[in-house]
Amino acid sequence: MLGKETLLEKIAGKNRGLLSTEVDKQAVLAAIAQLEDRNPTPRPVEAGELLNGDWRLLYTTSKGLLNIDQFPLLKLGQIYQCVRVQTQSIYNIAEVYGLPFLEGVISVVAKFTPVSERRIEVKFERSIIGLQRLFSYQSPASFIQEIEAGKKFTALDTKINSNRQQGWVDITYLDSDLRIGRGNEGSIFVLTKV
Repeated sequence: MLGKETLLEKIAGKNRGLLSTEVDKQAVLAAIAQLEDRNPTPRPVEAGELLNGDWRLLYTTSKGLLNIDQFPLLKLGQIYQCVRVQTQSIYNIAEVYGLPFLEGVISVVAKFTPVSERRIEVKFERSIIGLQRLFSYQSPASFIQEIEAGKKFTALDTKINSNRQQGWVDITYLDSDLRIGRGNEGSIFVLTKV
């Protein structure tokens, strides 16, 4: 699809938005809007088979995610959002790199509730921050299995008050390998299925 190729071309080399200029951002937003107009899944929240799975972040305007790269000696690695439709769970996982043996993971576990055919409400429940080697981190999928099994990690593993930490996301484009979302803080997320 031409619109998808255009968007992927616009975000290529932008390091998920970290390297985007204002001109780049406007071009990406225009490409996103064109693609959203041709969304092949008009009721994305009801398309569980498409929504379910592990997604890798290609581009975002989220300051919360992009600012992770501002910490001294740390570089933002891959960022994943893993959706488990059956349990209405979302796992946000950011891999962080820096000094040798200090590779880390920043993860947030949330529950979601569909509120319309496009919108989900998200309530954050748990935060896990630690060194990858201390909990034998291998991949998002194996990490999620351990979380779902109830494992407590040798890390900063804390509950989040979901009454204060919540938001919503509109899924504005969804196909078999690309998803676009717009969050309540004005952030845009472009993800590809892993």
